[in-house]
Amino acid sequence: MIEIRGLTKAFAGQPVLRGVDMTVPEGMVTAVIGKSGEGKSVLLKHIIGLLKPDAGDILFQGRSLAEVGLAERRAFRRRCSYMFQNMALFDSLTVFDNIALPLRETARMAEAETARRVGVLAERLELVGILEKFPSQISGGMQKRVALARALVTEPGLVLFDEPTTGLDPIRKSAVLSLIDQSRKRFGFTAVLVSHDIPDVFDVAGHVAMLDAGRIVWEGSAEAIVACQDPVVRRFLSGQPDPDAADA
Repeated sequence: MIEIRGLTKAFAGQPVLRGVDMTVPEGMVTAVIGKSGEGKSVLLKHIIGLLKPDAGDILFQGRSLAEVGLAERRAFRRRCSYMFQNMALFDSLTVFDNIALPLRETARMAEAETARRVGVLAERLELVGILEKFPSQISGGMQKRVALARALVTEPGLVLFDEPTTGLDPIRKSAVLSLIDQSRKRFGFTAVLVSHDIPDVFDVAGHVAMLDAGRIVWEGSAEAIVACQDPVVRRFLSGQPDPDAADA
């Protein structure tokens, strides 16, 4: 679905992405893993167009997003959705209005159709009983479900998840990852998921890419990375520090 070629990005002269090459297969979850501060969230923001690369290219279904016209780039973005790490729910809006917000902001849609879409997602994600409540009145796990519903309400083809399980206990982490996988199967979207939850994320990811020192150092199936003998990958998966970093 997406191919990333030689993507580079620096902030204030400090390189973050140093030539990222990566693929996102259609119809499955791609997990992007790696140490904190390696640029995983920056990579997601390039895919959805929130950031522009200093160099490199992103291809969507074989076409360069840098070379297509404005209308086509907008069409691509309408097919994408983003679930933020902190959920970014609006405290002043009810759960219903939080979920409906993307439709009201970007789609010229009758309110009846908006309500229908919200209702369908609320039923499937078990949110029907809390639609009139505010985010502060529901649990963290429910807030994750609301953020997921908002990400799915536009019926996107691609959903980007930026550390969706941050701050959750192990049981709720597993529940959210399972919810993402079940939702992907039910709604048919492609997903890119940034996560530190190793090895839990491998249960839902069909494809894994590891980012280290600004580059993708490994890419393949979840089963293959577990068996990988590359020392950089092994250290990360086992939680061992980089010996060079320790010496420094």
